[in-house]
Amino acid sequence: MRAPLAGQKVWVVGASSGIGAELARELVRRGADVAISGRRTAELEDVSAGAMTTVPVDVTDSAAVDAAAAAVRERLAGLDIVVHSAGYWKQFDAAAWDRDVFARHVEVNLLGLNNVLGAVVPGFVAQHRGHVVGIASVAGYRGLAGSEAYGATKAAQLNLLEGLRASLSPKGVQVTTVAPGFVRTEMTSVNDFPMPFLIEADEAGRSIADGLERGHENIVFPKRMALAAGVARIVPGRVWTALTSRGARA
Repeated sequence: MRAPLAGQKVWVVGASSGIGAELARELVRRGADVAISGRRTAELEDVSAGAMTTVPVDVTDSAAVDAAAAAVRERLAGLDIVVHSAGYWKQFDAAAWDRDVFARHVEVNLLGLNNVLGAVVPGFVAQHRGHVVGIASVAGYRGLAGSEAYGATKAAQLNLLEGLRASLSPKGVQVTTVAPGFVRTEMTSVNDFPMPFLIEADEAGRSIADGLERGHENIVFPKRMALAAGVARIVPGRVWTALTSRGARA
């Protein structure tokens, strides 16, 4: 059963570029009333092009997130869906462990999600409806050399969202987990390694919107990456280590 997005009041957090920006544009095309947030005000205005409510915020600042959530509810006259798309990625060198880089991943990807959930979940529960959408990654399914920090936070997001779904569904609140493969964005533009099945950000936006309309609890794309990720999850640990450690031996 399809659930049209037209008329839904949606807050996309982390929408100044990349997947969040393209999803916000796609939601507007489908008739949703959209508010977008991110740290970069000018980029938010470019994405909005006058068609969205813009509320700048840094997801690592819990008080600012609370204020932004209140502003979004006021300006949209309510809230039906929140999308957490804010993310941080930097290739990690485990042999030269950098505590600050690891901590930054946790602050943005995991604690940022925590701040957004704290700002919206109680309201959703009180109104007995609402929809939390968390954009994680297939990188959270298995450990990869060079992705120790990013992958750890994405694995935590996958686990958190799955548990949240079980806890909140009896209270009328939906939870959707989004796990993209490689998407061409500002964040991935720095990568100097092969990115199989790479897709454009606008395709990612359409895939997420399609999944939301179809009521999917888990949205994994592109299809070939979803299949590869499914196979990766059942590969024995020793075999996985042997396969993925080759690039880290130099």
